[in-house]
Amino acid sequence: MRKVICLFCVCSIVLASSVTAFAENLDISAKSAVLMEASTGKILYEKNPDERLPIASVTKVMTMLLIMEALDSGRIQMDEIVTASERAKSMGGSTMFLEAGEQLKVYDMLKGIAVASANDGCVAMAEHIAGSEAAFVNMMNQRAKELGMVNTNFENSNGLDDDNHYSSAKDVAIMSRELIKHEKIFEFTTIWMDTLRNGKFQLANTNKLIRFYKGANGLKTGSTSKALCCLSATAKRDNMQLIAVVLAAPTSKDRFASASALLDYGFANYAVKPQVQQNDVLGSVNVSKGSKASIDAVAKQDFSVLIEKGTQQSEIKKDIQLSDNINAPIEKGTVIGKVEFSLNGENLGCVDAVAAENVSKKGFGGMISDIFRKWLNI
Repeated sequence: MRKVICLFCVCSIVLASSVTAFAENLDISAKSAVLMEASTGKILYEKNPDERLPIASVTKVMTMLLIMEALDSGRIQMDEIVTASERAKSMGGSTMFLEAGEQLKVYDMLKGIAVASANDGCVAMAEHIAGSEAAFVNMMNQRAKELGMVNTNFENSNGLDDDNHYSSAKDVAIMSRELIKHEKIFEFTTIWMDTLRNGKFQLANTNKLIRFYKGANGLKTGSTSKALCCLSATAKRDNMQLIAVVLAAPTSKDRFASASALLDYGFANYAVKPQVQQNDVLGSVNVSKGSKASIDAVAKQDFSVLIEKGTQQSEIKKDIQLSDNINAPIEKGTVIGKVEFSLNGENLGCVDAVAAENVSKKGFGGMISDIFRKWLNI
């Protein structure tokens, strides 16, 4: 059997020079910025993307990511009780005013972190998950390495200024992309105003885009005298999720204006187009020595491509490559081919073609029958 190897291809596309020129004219006052399309990880705009800078409370993107991963793995539950320590209470800056010994659910702690940027909530959750904030910070740095965040080092869970605490616009986009894979986080990051403690404590989102930018669904602001004004902003329109990161903007107004300009540029010039859906039949493959003579090859997963607006679907080429023949037995989900997508000769990505069902090996009686049929030429 001819083996076809296509475990997973990441979608990519070359930017046209005219669009690039338009991107260069964007008025971005922030020292560093990145615009990323979330489903592909494609960077659509960058300005000093790898410069190491303090990121203030944008740090909480990683803190929230580890919380969501702990929730998804079952290590903690939303209704689990978290007890605030004296150290958590001692945190300055933005807080949810935790008292030592106060008990709140994980759900409320996460709401305080996402909406009110609660530094004390971060420490409480770090201690709850890892035993200490220092151990949790080790987890943050390990996760950053796993994600390929090469210009990042965390010293705390909340982003309070520290000389050795830094990241880059590209790295922030990477961890933001990972966080929003946990779609439940949007339940928190899209809150504009809410309360805690049975209505006794008011929450107001520090991310003004949530109210004033169409499609905005997150993600995290940050500001200190050292980091200036930072933001990881996410928004979704027409099935396309964008991430706009701005670091070291001179004012809060500038960071929101820069993020809006980046998002406007992305939505105006790009689109995500579905090409194949999971279990779409791509063709059939002959089976040797099997209980069936052939088997359907189906798409392993949904697949979309990122293209410039104005590109016609007919311009995207689909090349289906299937095995000529495979031997039974065959297990459902076995890779038996692939389908590749390209535009103007540039690879856009591929998706595996897999066996639609199990096919058992033909029994002895069936094999004897085949021999007689062949001998009798029928």
